[in-house]
Amino acid sequence: MDGDVVLRIGRESLVLTLILSAIPVLAAMVVGLIISLFQAATQIQEQTLTFVPKIVVTFAAIAIAGPWMLQQLIAFCVPLFEEIALVGP
Repeated sequence: MDGDVVLRIGRESLVLTLILSAIPVLAAMVVGLIISLFQAATQIQEQTLTFVPKIVVTFAAIAIAGPWMLQQLIAFCVPLFEEIALVGP
């Protein structure tokens, strides 16, 4: 396996990781921003108020986008495993 191939695989895996992790992270960030605005408007300064909604939205985002995320992972891993099998001893 050439060094360029290894760098390409590493770059593609990092990009895929960023794309797949962006969905739940952005969902949690939007909910956190909305709750922070609510806390600022009502002057409720409870730290635990943001915890449960963020977890619920993160799990919902993963449940909704999960099939697409799995499809992207499969589209990345299957050719990679086929290429690894060709290298062999």
